[in-house]
Amino acid sequence: MIEWIKTHKEMTNTIISAILIIVGIILQYQEQSTLAVSSFILAFLIGGYFSAKSGLTELVKEKQLNVDVLMILAAVGASIIGYWMEAALLIFIFSLSESLETMANEKSRNAISELMNLTPDTARRYNADGTIDVVPTKELKIGDVIQVPRGEIVPIDGTLDSDFAIINEAAVTGESVPIEKTRDMEVIGGTINEGNLFNILVTVEDNNTLFSKIIRLVEEAQSSPSKTASFIESLENTYVKVVLVGVPVFILFVYFILDWTFTESFYRGMVLLTVASPCALVASATPATLSAISRAAKRGMVFKGGQSIDNVQSLNAIIFDKTGTLTIGKPTVTDAFFMEGVDQNTVKKVVKAAEYGSTHPIASALVDYLEDTELIELNTIQDITGKGFQVTHNGDIWKIGKHEFVITEDTISLEDEIGKIATKKENEGSTVIFVSKNKILTGYFALEDKLKKDSKEAIEQLNNMNIETIMVTGDNENTAQHIADLVGIKTVYANRMPDEKSSILDEIKQKYGNVGMVGDGINDAPALAKADIGFAMGSGTDIAMETADVVLIQDDLKQIPFAVLLSKKMKRIIMSNVIFALSVIILLITANLFQAINLPLGVIGHEGSTILVILNGLRLLMFRD
Repeated sequence: MIEWIKTHKEMTNTIISAILIIVGIILQYQEQSTLAVSSFILAFLIGGYFSAKSGLTELVKEKQLNVDVLMILAAVGASIIGYWMEAALLIFIFSLSESLETMANEKSRNAISELMNLTPDTARRYNADGTIDVVPTKELKIGDVIQVPRGEIVPIDGTLDSDFAIINEAAVTGESVPIEKTRDMEVIGGTINEGNLFNILVTVEDNNTLFSKIIRLVEEAQSSPSKTASFIESLENTYVKVVLVGVPVFILFVYFILDWTFTESFYRGMVLLTVASPCALVASATPATLSAISRAAKRGMVFKGGQSIDNVQSLNAIIFDKTGTLTIGKPTVTDAFFMEGVDQNTVKKVVKAAEYGSTHPIASALVDYLEDTELIELNTIQDITGKGFQVTHNGDIWKIGKHEFVITEDTISLEDEIGKIATKKENEGSTVIFVSKNKILTGYFALEDKLKKDSKEAIEQLNNMNIETIMVTGDNENTAQHIADLVGIKTVYANRMPDEKSSILDEIKQKYGNVGMVGDGINDAPALAKADIGFAMGSGTDIAMETADVVLIQDDLKQIPFAVLLSKKMKRIIMSNVIFALSVIILLITANLFQAINLPLGVIGHEGSTILVILNGLRLLMFRD
């Protein structure tokens, strides 16, 4: 209870204010007028403390007027003419509205904080003598080795320093199936050890982990309002000045021209001061924007500001890089073909032995594919850069590599059909590694940079939303067109250098207007910066993530159409809030002119509309596509 009071000081004051008002009303009915007035004054002072502090601080330090000043003046004015209970009620309901708005904003922030607060504060660090100390995670240094027991959360990013581990990465990647990892593979803080105890070699300091970066990005985003929110907030100072001038004019007008009594004129002026304040209008955008940013973070997207999420809904075209964005980013063996009568097992053994130990992505893919094949020792290995390997095994000469290296004029092929199939694979964008033994073709392996599982669905959704999807890549025409056909992209720019991506983006902007860019590499950074909205893959380079407006933490392209829908929904909610707030203000002002409402009803109507627009904005926390 005490912790809640410390955390929610504004709401605590509001509750105390309500209790004092109830006490005052009871004392009033018991004809204890002096005590009743004292209770109302206390309710006024306690309930209005934070509003008065905020208003005066902004007025003195920033020379800005806000709605807090209007509410305090209205309450003071009502008190002057003896409406103590109405003044206390005004402050209470305004304080309730302000407290609810604060709690709503905190709810948006906490939604992200809870999501990101997945790494433990302590870690089990090995000492030089092999003993273990439990130390704060922030004290870990690069090169430390830590222990992660079964079922525990990984405290920091690093590489696996054990032979094997089973890790649940759902918090980071969204993949519910635990991942099997082997020595030296990357381990991310916030993931869960679902296997046996393992060790990690720390590769980053605590303030530079993936989760730390996410938290910093989100905090920056929450302090950067959208253009709509900034515009509304910029009007507040002018609006308040107009009201402060308009209320005395109104009082004088109805007193001298309409012959109302001074008390009635002044009272109506205080009602006008209350109902004309822009509380609901000011609250129309910010809670909605914060809720949208929070919702996006829960889905694995980090927006770097309200302006970014505001702009997504206006995109007419999106440019995609290929490698690492639409595709996994590394080759995988998709097919293996062998000539009739060939000893397949021997071919596999020779290929694995030749490729084993090479750091080339194709070699790694072949070794992974041949994981269950026995590793043999070759007599000689000759690495011919850019072409492949020539090796000898048991007196036989083997060639493993590109078409032009393996298949020469004197290479004997038993069938033409295998050549046709290989040519077809190459035309579809596959990399084909041929194998020959003593100048006789034995078979080939086809490798392909596979599509990410969500690429096709994401592109289909964007196409259905009438957003033009375009691919710009440095890969050859065949490979680019093959991938584009698979995912449904119709416009392809292939064989493009990194510096050309920016100029192509300019051309596309001239044709379509607002354009987004999705990429993951250093070469994508200029285009990401120039695009109206840049989306960076979470597994991409640091410069891509720093340059982009949005980071897709889970590398899930389906988040892009979700972001568009979320942004459009946010825009609709903000506009409906603005229209509703202005309508209520006009209605209440009109009712006051006809003396149809009193001060408490004016406060309820006005502050009630504020609470409603806040709650309407909070609906974005539960938005589903």
